[in-house]
Amino acid sequence: MSMITEKPKQNMPSFLRFEVDLELADLRADIAILGVPHADPYSMDQINNDQAKAPTAVRQASVKACSDLERWDFDLGGPVFDNRPIRAVDCGDVIGDPRDISGNSQRVEDAVRLIRQAKALPIIIGGDHGVPIPVLRGLSDEGPIYVIQIDAHLDWVDQRNGVSEGFSSPMRRASEMAHVSGMHQIGLRNQGSATTVEFEAAQAYGSNLVTAEYLHDHGVDKVLSEIPDAANFYITIDADGLDPSIMPAVAGPAPGGVTYQQACKLIRGLVKKGNVVGMNGHCGDHAKS
Repeated sequence: MSMITEKPKQNMPSFLRFEVDLELADLRADIAILGVPHADPYSMDQINNDQAKAPTAVRQASVKACSDLERWDFDLGGPVFDNRPIRAVDCGDVIGDPRDISGNSQRVEDAVRLIRQAKALPIIIGGDHGVPIPVLRGLSDEGPIYVIQIDAHLDWVDQRNGVSEGFSSPMRRASEMAHVSGMHQIGLRNQGSATTVEFEAAQAYGSNLVTAEYLHDHGVDKVLSEIPDAANFYITIDADGLDPSIMPAVAGPAPGGVTYQQACKLIRGLVKKGNVVGMNGHCGDHAKS
C-alpha cells in the first residue's frame, strides 16, 4: 500500500514529541495520533482555512502542556502513562488533496483501519467536525459502537450545498451506520444548524440529547449513569462543545458550555465504563487561529 500519511509539518514537533511512524501497515503501537487536516467543504473558501492547520496547532500546544511524560499529572492522579510500558506514536497527517475530497475520505478510513488492525487506539486531531464520518467508517469492524459527542450543536443536517458529509452532518451520518448502536450528545445549547426537522430526526432515531444546562444541574456522574453500558465507545469532541472561557477560538462561541474538568471526568468515566476504540478532537465549525 502506498503511503497515506505524511510527517508533521516541517520543523514542527510531533504530538507530545512521540516518535513519528508512518508505516501504518506494520504499526507497533498502543496509541496512534493521526492528523486529519481536510474534510468535505461546503464552499471553496473552506478548503484551505484555519482548520487545515489544526493538527499542527494541536501538536504545538501539546508540547507546551506536557514537557515530560514522567511528571505528575494532577488531572490523572499520576504520570500520563502511569509508568506502564505504553508505546505511543504520531502517525503524521493523512495526505490531502483539495481536488480529491472522496480520496481524502478514503485515506482517512484506510488509516483508521490499519491503526485498529495493529490494535492501537486512534486519536484523531485537527480538521473540522465532518472528519468523524470517515473515521467511524474505518471502525465498521468494531461494532457495535456507542458514540459520545461533546458539542454545542446537534450536527444532524442531511445536506447543505449538495454536501452530505460536512461539519454539520456527522451525527446524522453516524446514525445511518449499521455498527453504530446509539449515541449521547452532550453539551447542547444555543442555536446552531439544526432546524425543527433535524431535531425531530435526532429524536426519532433515539439520540440521547443532553443539554449543557442538564449537565451543569445534575453533574457528570448523573450523565455517566444514564449512558448505557456498551462493549465499545467512540468519543468525538467539537471544540465549541467546551465553554468559550477555555475554548474561545471558534466561529460560534456559545456561553455555558462543558468545562475542562467536566470533559476530563466524562472521558475518565467512559474509559471505566467500556472499551474506547477511538476518539477525536476537532475544530468548532470554522475555528479561528
